[in-house]
Amino acid sequence: MKVKIRSIVTASMLAGLCCVATMVIKIPSPLHGYVNLGDCMVLLSGWFLPPAYGFTAAGIGSALADLFSGYVVYAPATFMIKGVMAIIAHFCFKGLHHKLSYTSSRIIGGALAEIEMILGYFVFEGFMYGFAPSAINIPANGVQGMAGLIIGMILVKIFEKSKLF
Repeated sequence: MKVKIRSIVTASMLAGLCCVATMVIKIPSPLHGYVNLGDCMVLLSGWFLPPAYGFTAAGIGSALADLFSGYVVYAPATFMIKGVMAIIAHFCFKGLHHKLSYTSSRIIGGALAEIEMILGYFVFEGFMYGFAPSAINIPANGVQGMAGLIIGMILVKIFEKSKLF
């Protein structure tokens, strides 16, 4: 019971941090979206929580940021894309950390999660605006993914040293 309560509290905290990190710095992208720093919290949700909790924290926190920021049309896609990112980060880390270092397994899982984010938004925006125009956001999403992975790796080291997780 204690583990479940701890997971719920941690998931709630990470959902809030996903929302805040997404909303703090928003750089508009060409197709009505925005580049943000929320991906670092999405990755932390995947690395530190059980899969269902990580999916929920990342999805809800990121979707709430879209709702609060006026990007309502993106919220359902963001919920799924960010939730799946957390799942990918989780299972890659769990599957690889026995063969590789914790750092390497997190980098690989985080990179694969960020690739899923780039592809997810490309497909979503492709159906909204057309696939040729949606390709213009790929570089911006790539920069966001790279920043999210780097900051996520820094934060995971800080949290591990503090023994919070």
